Amino acid sequence: MSGRTRLAVCAAVATLAAACALLPLVDPATWILQAAFLLAVQTGAGAAARRVPLARTLTVAAQAAVTLLLLTLFFAREQALAGFLPGPDVFLRFGELLRTGAEDVGQYAIPAPLTDGIRLMLVGGVVLIGLAVDALAVTFRSAAPAGLPLLALYSVAAGLSDGGAGWLWFLLAAVGYLVLLLAEGRDRLAQWGRVFSGAPRTPAEKPAGGTAAPLRTGRRIGVVALGIALVVPLGLPSLDGGLLDGAGAGVGTGSGGGGTISAVNPLVSLRDSLNVDEDREVMSYRTNSEETQDLYLRIVSLDDFDGTAWKPAVRRIKDVPESFPTPPGLAGDVRRTEIRTNIAAANWYAQDWLPMPYPASRVDIDGQWRYEEVGRTLVGDHGQNTRGARYTVDSLVVRPTAAQLADAPEAPADLRREFTQVPESLPGVVAQTAREVTEGAANDYERAVDLQDWFSVDGGFTYDTQVQVGSGSAAIARFLRDKEGFCVHFSFSMAAMARTLGIPARVAVGFTPGSAQADGTMSVGLRDAHAWPELYFEGVGWTRFEPTPTRGTTPEYTRPQSSGTTVPDPAVPSEEESAEPSAAPSADESCSVAQRRLNEPCGSQSPEAAVGATDDGPPWFRIALWSAAGLLALVVLLLPLLWRTRVRAVRLGAYGRGAQGAAGPVTAASPQAAAAARDRGARETAGRALATWQEVTDTAWDHGILPDESLTPRVAAARIARAGRLDEAASASLHRVVTALEQSLYAPRPRPQAGLADDVRRVTGSLRAAAGRGTRLRALLLPRSSVRVVWAVADRWAALRARVITRWAALRHRSSRGGAGTTETTPTA
Repeated sequence: MSGRTRLAVCAAVATLAAACALLPLVDPATWILQAAFLLAVQTGAGAAARRVPLARTLTVAAQAAVTLLLLTLFFAREQALAGFLPGPDVFLRFGELLRTGAEDVGQYAIPAPLTDGIRLMLVGGVVLIGLAVDALAVTFRSAAPAGLPLLALYSVAAGLSDGGAGWLWFLLAAVGYLVLLLAEGRDRLAQWGRVFSGAPRTPAEKPAGGTAAPLRTGRRIGVVALGIALVVPLGLPSLDGGLLDGAGAGVGTGSGGGGTISAVNPLVSLRDSLNVDEDREVMSYRTNSEETQDLYLRIVSLDDFDGTAWKPAVRRIKDVPESFPTPPGLAGDVRRTEIRTNIAAANWYAQDWLPMPYPASRVDIDGQWRYEEVGRTLVGDHGQNTRGARYTVDSLVVRPTAAQLADAPEAPADLRREFTQVPESLPGVVAQTAREVTEGAANDYERAVDLQDWFSVDGGFTYDTQVQVGSGSAAIARFLRDKEGFCVHFSFSMAAMARTLGIPARVAVGFTPGSAQADGTMSVGLRDAHAWPELYFEGVGWTRFEPTPTRGTTPEYTRPQSSGTTVPDPAVPSEEESAEPSAAPSADESCSVAQRRLNEPCGSQSPEAAVGATDDGPPWFRIALWSAAGLLALVVLLLPLLWRTRVRAVRLGAYGRGAQGAAGPVTAASPQAAAAARDRGARETAGRALATWQEVTDTAWDHGILPDESLTPRVAAARIARAGRLDEAASASLHRVVTALEQSLYAPRPRPQAGLADDVRRVTGSLRAAAGRGTRLRALLLPRSSVRVVWAVADRWAALRARVITRWAALRHRSSRGGAGTTETTPTA
């Protein structure tokens, strides 16, 4: 192997060694094989071009052309000419993949899935760095500057990685670079010839005067330099342990009962989690609580508002106690229930704080965790995180009454002083709006409920995760003006406004309860990430409120039936709105009429056909045939419209008829019959709620909002409200439909709710009003949800085929057994 070829191979090996630092970022790591293949072909192309030989610039251009052809073959074959020649469509495809890859990098945690966009970024980046290294070290014969692109590749990986085994990747990259330098030095020495020496050139003494001595010296220098780079930073405290300390010093310091906590703000990726395309599971849990709608998994509390951001305060941490003390402010007369929750975090989810229900009373977990008493949170120490953690949490479900909250005495002075501080930069409109919203409230509890209901119902706010986060004073004022945002804006604003009213407040960050699974567990995904305010009431403690519309659940103690407030709750029918159906005729009662209307075209054709048959002559017969064929074609074209109309009428009409029977009193001759009637009514109520929800999702689908079965009903409804640009009335109607669905799914005895058909029509009208003319026309004539007919036919055909095959096999088996019996028996005379 010539010196130039050996140098080219070492350049490729050095690039691949530095690229290994990217391996922990993506799972699976199969992309490295593709990158190695492209590097090998690129190196071979360069070696062939230099053997021709070509000019240096032409050599680099030839390598770039070969690399482009390979990238086209691997990533844009369908857009290429003849399957491998790049054209304009290929570069558009590359741009699209890079854009989606950049979005995936911002959305996924480490290790991210190997999407096409991320794969192109990894493979393309490695081969581009390899091209630069090969050009500098081999083509232009300058190996030292080739370390710059290698350093850039390693730096990107080190900046994105969470520090796991970082020293190994640095060692590989450093060794690759040293091998490249040594190969270049050997090539240069080979071109110079032997080093002059006065010693005799005998074979025994040749190594002393040949090229081996300088090479050995170079290797020794490289090894010493590498050792210094790895070892010396360990003795410099200001560098936090140097390159070997991949995990860093952690968020806690000290030992035993001391130390402090000052961690980064957990809201950096909350909006990205809510906007992910794939709702990856963060954790799953199983609990012995019968009701999970209020089981929020709390990560950390943000109690320090300095005018720039809400963040956790710097506090003392200590070892995790065997059992936690009683929550601050919780009196003995407040009703509570202790539950146990077993939680399993995903292997890719690395969080410094431990998600758990609040308030926890005991945590059983392995690892280096510390306890922060004020927030009642657990935080990892010295690189400890939640990746793959399995733990058990005993916690309290606190159920205060509205009277207990309304009669709460004033909070202690030190707590009130800390948790009612607002920065001087807070605009005056925040306090002024808080006073206007809570005007007429008699106590802090009523003020808190007024703020919650103003944000979630009465204030005209819109839930939108595309709004920039912003957590400072100006962001709160802008949110109150524009009335568009997501949970961060709602929780921050309510907490700040509560503080201006003298109510101790802070912001909690974590997850909503998630969605129930068939095996009895609850699944929590990225889109369940949430933030909510906690307000302090003496005798109850820190109490959750939910100001974000279409997210989470409204606490029971803030609802009208328990609080005595006059603010209506969209989740509960008001007293003016009777639970029984209205006596006025509605479209719910027109199911049979709609079915008869569908048959009108068929009935209207009979007289015309009869008239045509009375006249003589073939032309009339042909006209009748052509008319029938045209009518049949028209009916075929209108089949999606007719099917959708009928399904809508059945869903909404069945609800209208069933609500009457379900709402009426149950009378039966025996207790068993009464129980059976109640169970039947509960099933009918659940079926009607599911039918109305299916009508909402299908209508949204018809208007271009694709359904996502992985979303919870509330998240799906929020997505429909945001993408469909629903008005305030339609959003409230959608909220009522989702509440009815959740009640039918999770309540032991779901209550029938009247008016859901009208709510569905209101949502449909708002979707049509916000859509363009083309979208409305397609939703009417060619609804996307009509594909369900094809799915249903395919399922029935598969079932019919399975039954026929089963019966045929049974018949053959029976006939074979009968034939065998006849051969064995002999007739008697």
